[in-house]
Amino acid sequence: MDLTFTPEQQRLRAEAATWLAANMPDPPLASMDTADGFKAHRAWERQLHDAGWAVVAWPEEYGGRGLDLIEWLVFEEEYWRSGAPGRVGQNGLFLLGPTLMEHGTEEQRARFLPPMARADEIWCQGWSEPQAGSDLASLRSTARRDGEEWVLSGQKIWVSRGAFAEWMFGLFRSEPGSERHRGLSFILVPLDADGVDVRPIAQLDGETGFAEVFLDDVRVPADLCTVGHPGDGWRIAMSTAGFERGVSLRSPGRFLAPAERLVARWVESAGPGRPSARDEVLDAWMDAEAYRLYQYRTVSHVLEGGAVGFEASLNKLFWSQMDLHLHETALRLLGADAALAGDEAPDGGAWLDGFLFALAGPIYAGTNQIQRNIVAERVLDLPRSR
Repeated sequence: MDLTFTPEQQRLRAEAATWLAANMPDPPLASMDTADGFKAHRAWERQLHDAGWAVVAWPEEYGGRGLDLIEWLVFEEEYWRSGAPGRVGQNGLFLLGPTLMEHGTEEQRARFLPPMARADEIWCQGWSEPQAGSDLASLRSTARRDGEEWVLSGQKIWVSRGAFAEWMFGLFRSEPGSERHRGLSFILVPLDADGVDVRPIAQLDGETGFAEVFLDDVRVPADLCTVGHPGDGWRIAMSTAGFERGVSLRSPGRFLAPAERLVARWVESAGPGRPSARDEVLDAWMDAEAYRLYQYRTVSHVLEGGAVGFEASLNKLFWSQMDLHLHETALRLLGADAALAGDEAPDGGAWLDGFLFALAGPIYAGTNQIQRNIVAERVLDLPRSR
């Protein structure tokens, strides 16, 4: 792996930094978990698309620039370093999009990827159910084939951005009598279809970051809306989960940027007079830098024809714990000021918001307990625990 950036990569970095500095939303966008904030974030996504920055590594025919993954990492570093808004289309852009590239038909790619890149259609993920969270294979929602259509019934819960999204992707049991990982299909669902009932779930702050989605005999065209073969949904879903746990959803730039801001804040507010805080800050920055270097190694491996398998679980364990440690360090450094909100809060309250979000890291994208089992059994080849 060559860690020296080429002149083309350096020009891309400078171009991205210049565009972001000139186009940064001012004032910052409201939370995407509110109706107005969601609308503003969608407009930002369209602005990114029109400037060619929405999905730089996608083929041009689908709205991208056709760049490689190293160049995508370079763009991501500049994006997060600039303090640009979170990506409201991330479930589609970074999870379903790569899944359709790998497992979808040409018809599906042509139908769904361009509006996804333009933010004309925002996607949410329908994995969890009331009895199927970490144990996804116990899901109960069903898909019954009726001619050229699927008839969907069941309930999905904890659907991020479900209150405002246009489409949902999820798993459904399509073979009656099947159990666990068998007989599942990966199906795309328009949330404006007859029989769909979306009920927002308010968080502690009152914002509707999640939703329940009830499906009562919802009909969708089978050919267009089935990703992969019917009954092969578990394999497709694990591919999507790999993107979620791996580098696709959690690029190193999003952790390196706050780590650099943490170092700057320590220099400004504490300095050499607090050596213990210095060591904590340094550990947090080193973790982010180590993650960055590991991902450049991983992407180089992929560009040379390699693949990422169950190692994505190791990746998820690392970034979720790193993110939590980074924000815990920031709150200790800030002391009582960490509890402030609004304009009076340090960095506009970004550290407290980041800490609260980081608390969820060990839970979403597959709990860390589940990831440790996967690492033990599939990576280290240890005996199964049950």
